[in-house]
Amino acid sequence: MEHIKTKMKPAFAKLDGGLFSTVQKADVGDVAERMKSAGVALMSWADPFMPDPSIPQPVLDAAIKELQNGFPAHYTMPIGNPELKKLIAARIEKKYGFQLDPNRNIIINPGSDNGLIFAMMPWIEPGDEVMVHDPSYPSNFLNPELIGGVTVRVPTYPEDGYHIRIQEYEKRVTSKTKMVLLTNPNNPTGTVYTRKELEELAAFCVEHDLICVCDQAFEDTVFPEHEMVCICQLPGMWERTVTVCSVSKGMGLSGFRVGWTYATDTIMDTYYGAAVNIQGATSTLAQLAVMPAFRDDSFIQDYMKKYDNRRKYAYKLFNNIPGVSMQMPESGFFVWIDISKLGDSSEITAYLAKEALVSLNDGKFYGDMGNGHLRLIAGCFWDDKDSFAAMDRMAAAFRKLAEKKGLA
Repeated sequence: MEHIKTKMKPAFAKLDGGLFSTVQKADVGDVAERMKSAGVALMSWADPFMPDPSIPQPVLDAAIKELQNGFPAHYTMPIGNPELKKLIAARIEKKYGFQLDPNRNIIINPGSDNGLIFAMMPWIEPGDEVMVHDPSYPSNFLNPELIGGVTVRVPTYPEDGYHIRIQEYEKRVTSKTKMVLLTNPNNPTGTVYTRKELEELAAFCVEHDLICVCDQAFEDTVFPEHEMVCICQLPGMWERTVTVCSVSKGMGLSGFRVGWTYATDTIMDTYYGAAVNIQGATSTLAQLAVMPAFRDDSFIQDYMKKYDNRRKYAYKLFNNIPGVSMQMPESGFFVWIDISKLGDSSEITAYLAKEALVSLNDGKFYGDMGNGHLRLIAGCFWDDKDSFAAMDRMAAAFRKLAEKKGLA
């Protein structure tokens, strides 16, 4: 029956599990359960405090209350709960200083993964090119191809802290370029793009009349020494930018599957019109339950203290191991580790699962520039000590490998 895949679109036919076909990712099937049963710490899921309970009490109370009321058995309109959209608009104004009309500029998505591919779909025709910085979130490389486009990888470099070199965009733009896909803050590097480089990228988009889809899933995890700038606020960008956000990362509510997209009313009319066909309705219960997190998000500061402790612990630990290095993350609850001097990243990922009982992400999935790197979710586990213990096991395994390589 393998021949049946020849009837598929090529972009789909080539898929064989993708990120999820190997134990290194451990996201689907029974692989995760088998690894957990073997005592492996699953630090490859970008899911804060996984697997420990971490629902803020007001969110838990709201979920229980709404379940008892019985209304969550029913649909919410595909464009989203009106009260939740008001809360999102108020939060954006408080956080960034610009106003949105919740009834005209915002749509609720069942998670930002859905929101990202939906955001791209109205724009990309067969052969259209989408520029994606590399490294980047793996779906950013695949999504353009799934909807008929062509992914153009734009390298960023560790010596720059993976910040944007606008000349790399300029030498790759063609008459077929339709879109720039930006993840800010960056996953997996944790880079927060500066106002200056975003101004350069914005001017590039305006000059070449490009659409910008910006994934801001990690916007609430920026450390205080860095500025979070929304590219949609820059000159000429509001009318050409679609911004996608989520409760999954900063709020740590990934299991609720609630995201949101905002754009001009002209653009949003299209998403409203297509919502029922493309994404359906986001969970009624989830939308009602997350509202208290928007009314009072002070709990995020407690989370950020944990992430700060863990990035600093990892930075000190791994940079003292021969053949291993990492840069201080500017955002997020993950660390991007350079192990290129120790060997192949796929082999080392498998080695760590066995030797250190820790599952990480192979950097190869995050683009050509990810080769020789690993992504570690330092934000796993509620208690710092559990995260530190896993990192200590990794460090011991790295040192053992460094000795074999003659680096120690």
